[in-house]
Amino acid sequence: MTTNTTTANYKQTSPTRRRVLGIIFLVIAALIYFLFTRTLETGVQTTYRMVPGGSEQELADWVFNSLPMLNVMAGLSLVAGGYQLARGFNKRTNLVLGLLGGMFIFSFLTWATADGSLNLAGLLRSALVKAVPLTLGAMSGVLCERSGVVNIAIEGMMLTGAFVGALVGSLTNIYIGLLAAVLAGGLLAAALAVLSIKYKTDQIIAGTVINIFATGITSFLSARFLQKYQHLNDPGRFSTIKIPILSDIPFIGPIMFQHNIFVYAVYIFLILLTVALYYTRWGLRTRSVGEHPKAADTLGINVFRTRYISVILGGFMAGFGGAYFTLGSVGRFDELMTAGRGFIGLAAMIFGNWNPFGSFSAGLLFGFFDALASKMAILKVAIPSEIMLMFPYLATMVILAGVIGRSQMPAADGTPYEKE
Repeated sequence: MTTNTTTANYKQTSPTRRRVLGIIFLVIAALIYFLFTRTLETGVQTTYRMVPGGSEQELADWVFNSLPMLNVMAGLSLVAGGYQLARGFNKRTNLVLGLLGGMFIFSFLTWATADGSLNLAGLLRSALVKAVPLTLGAMSGVLCERSGVVNIAIEGMMLTGAFVGALVGSLTNIYIGLLAAVLAGGLLAAALAVLSIKYKTDQIIAGTVINIFATGITSFLSARFLQKYQHLNDPGRFSTIKIPILSDIPFIGPIMFQHNIFVYAVYIFLILLTVALYYTRWGLRTRSVGEHPKAADTLGINVFRTRYISVILGGFMAGFGGAYFTLGSVGRFDELMTAGRGFIGLAAMIFGNWNPFGSFSAGLLFGFFDALASKMAILKVAIPSEIMLMFPYLATMVILAGVIGRSQMPAADGTPYEKE
């Protein structure tokens, strides 16, 4: 009991981690002050529009003096840094870090929008939409890797789902196209499962092969048929659905509850996957297979079957995510249109510590910076948009380095199981 208590206290008050994070908090305060506060003149105002474009809601703009707000942000960061160095926030440290990161982003937007205006609600809505395929890709990775199979092929599954969804949707209807996209992702996942589980092929190589195959076959068929026969590439898009009552909530309603079915599906999948993984017998077995397959096998759990089911379910999720591009966003298929979103989804999965809600939070972060990068020209800030897109990846590397808490992958992830 004494040893456990000592270990718990050490984790809460690790001197090195406390100092490192305290310095990070102070750096955030210094950046806000020197980069933003000192460059503004007194009396400059920032204006945020609180209703996204196309919404029928009426909400007054948020107008405030830029300089006092930035001083408050810098002061709060300074106080947090001093407290962290002196005593530490312990279990709330990561929460405080997230809040200070949000304050830094808010300070940047306030500085960039000084003497101008920005549609804040529209930016957040765009971030949520851009986070959809990333979150679906991340949840696909969670399903696979929680059972011990690395799925590098998410990108290929999403690309194939996008192609099949567009083609079948054009020939039949959009709902059958969506189902076909899901099944296409599951088919490629089944191939990955056979290679990885039955034949014990290196999982990274197997996933890479599937990605190359998906890229080649979709590009060839698109050039050969879809570009030549335009009626094969016109599936339409799912229309926007306003959720009664919820969509009427000021500010939040238009951002979260005026979308097509893909956004609402993400909400549902988050709850279902979390409950399934952490509160059901199936989830317990899946996680045990990913952590210690030999022990699970000893207890009578069929390791191979469990991994097959998880990988194929992950493929269904990736295929659904791919359908978003053609049936939920663009309304047609273009070559390589997923543009690496599957790989970014993997990064979001790692950032979120192989957890559905953590992955969603990471997807929102990636989506926010993606949306912000497209606004850089409007804000007339002399910072390349590529710099903004770089920040989520830097944050992922910081997490992997263990600076703000060690990311814990499943212990048997990527290791084929040899049944004795």
